[in-house]
Amino acid sequence: MRLTSVLSVCGLLSLVACAAPSFVAEVKGETTVPGDPTGISTLLEAFPAIGSFSSLDFNQNQDFQNQGVTKEQVSSAKLKSLQLKVLSPTDQDFSFLDTLEFYAKAGDREVLVASKRNISALGLKAPNPVLDMDLTDAELQPFITAPSMSISVRGKGRKPSKEVRLQADVKLDVQVRLLD
Repeated sequence: MRLTSVLSVCGLLSLVACAAPSFVAEVKGETTVPGDPTGISTLLEAFPAIGSFSSLDFNQNQDFQNQGVTKEQVSSAKLKSLQLKVLSPTDQDFSFLDTLEFYAKAGDREVLVASKRNISALGLKAPNPVLDMDLTDAELQPFITAPSMSISVRGKGRKPSKEVRLQADVKLDVQVRLLD
């Protein structure tokens, strides 16, 4: 093996070794969208809040605890994925939704982190379809390190004929500041 090849490999390994450690943190929550059994296409005035997405303290997050990391050590955090899944009824799809937007909020600050438009036209079929949200490139470090943050959702559409239970799954790519 040539010396330049060995040096190139060593150089790459040293860069990787110096990179800030990172891990994936997950937050899950559920909500229930009320149904309208009358069959009339009633507008969905407000999308219900998702349980466990308010007053988030990442020092209490299991993934942070497993890594031995506190939120104060976070140097960067961005969404890796945000999915919404129909849990019940099993014959329900997403045809009742038109748009969804997810926001991170801490104190007076709020930023759009994910959205999806024309959801009813996507043709996501039952049983238990999964909706992958389109992510922004928002930096969430100031939100995660705040005393508490929340993730809120706003949506438009029509009430489904039956009550629909949904699960939201947020995955964050978290970068940790190296200790001095």
